[in-house]
Amino acid sequence: MTYRELCLMLRRRYDEGEARAVVRYLLEVGFGLSMTDILCGEVERLPQAELHEKAARLADGEPVQYVVGIAEFCGRRFHVAPGVLIPRPETEELCRWIEPLPQPLPRREGGIQSTNLPKPKEASPTGGGLEGACSVLDIGTGSGCIAITLALNMPNVKVEAWDISTDALAIARHNAQSLNAKVAFKEVDIMQCASNTTLMDGEKVGIIVSNPPYIVPSESSAMSRNVLDYEPAIALFAPEDDPLKFYRAIAEYAHRVLVPQGKLYFEINPLFARQLEALLRSLGFSEITFKNDQFGKQRFVRARA
Repeated sequence: MTYRELCLMLRRRYDEGEARAVVRYLLEVGFGLSMTDILCGEVERLPQAELHEKAARLADGEPVQYVVGIAEFCGRRFHVAPGVLIPRPETEELCRWIEPLPQPLPRREGGIQSTNLPKPKEASPTGGGLEGACSVLDIGTGSGCIAITLALNMPNVKVEAWDISTDALAIARHNAQSLNAKVAFKEVDIMQCASNTTLMDGEKVGIIVSNPPYIVPSESSAMSRNVLDYEPAIALFAPEDDPLKFYRAIAEYAHRVLVPQGKLYFEINPLFARQLEALLRSLGFSEITFKNDQFGKQRFVRARA
């Protein structure tokens, strides 16, 4: 099978440009071929049975990231499988937006007072994380892409990540080990722990970040079949009658466990931005700021505790 034949095979599913992009991802990421290799006919020297099997899966609509088992995110490669959402380029922008962490302060009423806190150090001029016992919590971690990226980019920060799915946590732990990232993964359902006031061995946290389910079922008609048929619905959809269900639970929890001046970051559905802003204000968050993704859509929000 040649490169051209692969592209023609996928034209049943994709337009010409998309077919070429999918085939190149398969060959470059899945088989390690450069574009020079492809043009020099190396595709015909690949194991043809394996190539045909993967091409058939692509022609049926399975996302190429699942077919090769790899998704690229923030310059790194993450293992993915149908049990986790495929990391999106938009979410890379969320990671880049996260600012240096606030220094933890003594616990407030009801908490254990810490009397030996390190003195805050200034953030680096390039925007790196602060020194000291700062921490991040990623809720609904999926493949672990957000938590692992932050752990690797801010090595002095303690990072914890939660998910309800044991399959997702197994993949996230594998990714952390493969990328040598220090992240504590826990099976936690945020809908069942909103009354809990501590985490990370009793510490409060500087940042909580989440990309929760935010699509409502009525939007599914505009979604591609390879998303609907293969990616986990539990990671995609919120109830039609309560689209902010997960945001509310996370924000209520964040209000209790963030350090003073701590920050909450969300990836959001632009359709519900104003309702989310009202929710955050009602819980006492301030400095609520929205940010567009690279496609010009209002995709992220940051709020200060």
